[in-house]
Amino acid sequence: MSTKSKQGPHRETTLHVGVGRGHWGALAGLIVAVLIAYPLSACIAFATHPGTQKLFGGRLESASQAGFQAFWWILALLCLALPFIVGFGIAKLSTRTLTIVGGIVVVFLILVIVLGQIFVF
Repeated sequence: MSTKSKQGPHRETTLHVGVGRGHWGALAGLIVAVLIAYPLSACIAFATHPGTQKLFGGRLESASQAGFQAFWWILALLCLALPFIVGFGIAKLSTRTLTIVGGIVVVFLILVIVLGQIFVF
């Protein structure tokens, strides 16, 4: 007797990675939103409390009050847009493009950490 079954042209698949890319994008956006929640609230707090300008030395301390607030509002808007950009990128970009962008982000983060350790501390 033959052990082969008569399944015809149907093939069993266990994982459809490409089917739910929108869901993966939403999940990644949610994770990024959780990660940037504290920096976002800090940006909004600095933008709405002009007395915090004295906490910063250098250029931010010598900037005008309107410039200081504009700086923090722009940062808050960029932080707010980041989860949507990440989610859209994961949902719409190809695997190769995501790998390249991920590699660039990792190299950028390593450079920021190394340069921060050299020049700040």
